Amino acid sequence: MSGSLTRQSVLVAGFCLLADTLTFYYAGVHVNPALPFWCLLAGVVLVDAALASSARLSGVVAFAHAALAVAGALLLSGGTPGRDLNDAGMLIAAYRAGAWLNGRPAVLALLFLVAGSIGARTLGGSTDITDWRTVLLGTVKEALLAWLVGRYTTARGAHIAELEQRASRERESARQELADAIADDRSAIARDLHDVIAHHVSAIGVHAGAARLGLSGQKASPVSTALAAVETSSRAALLDLRRLLDFLHDSPVEGARQPGLGNLDELIHVVSAAGLEANISVQGARLELEGSLDIAVYRVVQEMLTNALRHGNGRVDITICYETPCVSVIAINPIAASKRLVEDSPRRGLEGISSRASMFSGFASYGPVNGGADWKTSVTFSMDGT
Repeated sequence: MSGSLTRQSVLVAGFCLLADTLTFYYAGVHVNPALPFWCLLAGVVLVDAALASSARLSGVVAFAHAALAVAGALLLSGGTPGRDLNDAGMLIAAYRAGAWLNGRPAVLALLFLVAGSIGARTLGGSTDITDWRTVLLGTVKEALLAWLVGRYTTARGAHIAELEQRASRERESARQELADAIADDRSAIARDLHDVIAHHVSAIGVHAGAARLGLSGQKASPVSTALAAVETSSRAALLDLRRLLDFLHDSPVEGARQPGLGNLDELIHVVSAAGLEANISVQGARLELEGSLDIAVYRVVQEMLTNALRHGNGRVDITICYETPCVSVIAINPIAASKRLVEDSPRRGLEGISSRASMFSGFASYGPVNGGADWKTSVTFSMDGT
């Protein structure tokens, strides 16, 4: 932006210089004495070139233009009228003074320009000083009008900037209000999870542990094994729930992390205790996945195991395939005849799997295979997010 403004100021100064020098040259080269003519022409070049200078020098530039106009009227009396010497430069100098100066410097610059305009019209004898209306109108056009336009432009720019700042503050305020509302909702959800779900899961674990201890004196039985599985599952569920509550409260425990593929053995132990035979195999060279992707793949495997436990007949085969730049998870489990999925069932777990895959530019597919005897779920994640 700064470079663009500099180029524009140089362009304006160049056109003023061209207009003033050509006008003055063709009008006075044959009717004015050589020495004062060429001195004044050099002065026009200098003061018009100064229009490209820094904005803080606008007062000095205005004074230089006013002084040159008066000098032209004095040196060229009887020749080319002094007011034609640098009229384009006077207009731009007046505009700059109004646009870039404030307070006393702006008023002083205007007075210089007014004095220069009046002097150019009266000192050379080109205008009768008693014809004050002509002098006044010429001064208004040459100095005051351009100065006022500069003041208006600056005021308008300041007003637009103020409106933009106000709009920016309003947008920031709206974003903050939205963030606060989201934080309040997350806190409310966390409270509900803690008060309702955490309480019941804890109660399940306590009762299962008590029942298992009550059977401790007896020979190991499927009942005690199932109670141990319930107790283990409830503890795992509480651990995950605490992690989720910490996330919702924006206060994760230092060093705590969501489970990833490194925790698959624990997950297999839990579902095996619940009676699911889970076989997990790996194809390709095992890769270290980025944190959020590692968590997403783990959650997908967890959901596959849960679906197999709920709808299968006690067995699931899961394959994790590492094929740069993708990682895929494929699960196949027989469908128990008594647990076949209804076509219009919600399938929220499968929808969650698809959502996790889409977060990493991946995709998921699922459905019955082998004539409806087995259920296959296939999920592919992009390691680089593309």
